[in-house]
Amino acid sequence: MSFLKRLGFLCTVPVLALFLAGCGSPDTSNNATAVTNVPAPTASPSPQQLTVVERPKKIVDMMATRGEQDTAKPVLKVVSPRDGEIIVGSNVPLKLDLSGDLKGYKPMKDPSTGMGNHIHVILDNQPYEAYYDISQPFELRNVADGKHTIRVFPSRPWHESYKDDGAFQMVVFTVKGGGDASKPTTTNTGQTMATNSAPKTANTNAPAGAPHEGKDMAASTAGDVNAKKPLLTYSRPKAEYKGADADAIMIDFWLLNAKLQGEGGDYRVRYSVDGTAPQYIDKWAPIWLTGWSTGKHSVQLELIDKSGNVVDNGGYDSTNREITVTR
Repeated sequence: MSFLKRLGFLCTVPVLALFLAGCGSPDTSNNATAVTNVPAPTASPSPQQLTVVERPKKIVDMMATRGEQDTAKPVLKVVSPRDGEIIVGSNVPLKLDLSGDLKGYKPMKDPSTGMGNHIHVILDNQPYEAYYDISQPFELRNVADGKHTIRVFPSRPWHESYKDDGAFQMVVFTVKGGGDASKPTTTNTGQTMATNSAPKTANTNAPAGAPHEGKDMAASTAGDVNAKKPLLTYSRPKAEYKGADADAIMIDFWLLNAKLQGEGGDYRVRYSVDGTAPQYIDKWAPIWLTGWSTGKHSVQLELIDKSGNVVDNGGYDSTNREITVTR
């Protein structure tokens, strides 16, 4: 082979090698590395599963130390304001009389635990305020113009209401020359009882006639409530539940002029949490729910007639509250 031909052959070999290398399988090592470094998808959190459970042992143990108190039949009377009274001015003093077969029941707060027997005081359809010592003044301040209701009933330290005849009282009164509607109604100790003006950011998901507790609390109004018609009074749950107190949360309420189906009547109490499928309570007794997730929750409580419709009584028979669970 001549020198020139030999030189051409030698120059062709590396070019051919480069060509063959370029036509081979692509190098995927970089792509493989990128795939293995991508984090695995995070699983969606499990939906909240609430379950009805027995009365918590903590409460059962508390009851065991109370003697006969939980079988008491307290009778409560609103001395003032009087039913139908017209009050001139924005301050409304509340005076109560407690009697009946008390068996040691007495409203008072244990300073060491911050708990004790008390009276639930509800202005219109707002969340209650606990009244621990009825010998001390309790006054509503900055009450707005118009018609209002006060509902009261005795409660145990864990906020379970007494449900005997005479325990519940309601009065309807009218305020003239009321307070500043841009400010809340409070107690004489500064606790908020009602928001008088519409909130700036209303909860548009709330059903009609279902005031919310908290920043989205609706303006306080009595509606045309009738003490002779079936009436559901929402009591619990309320506000915030922390730690072990959130393990089992109580639903409790007061019924007037209504007997539930499980006790031979025509009515049912329907409840729903966070807009989930409704559940029913057919006996007038509290229930405890477990399985709550951390965060805010809405609880709706309604009184349903035998046709499945919400009873119409001033909007009170459908109430929604917002609570917070903190672990």
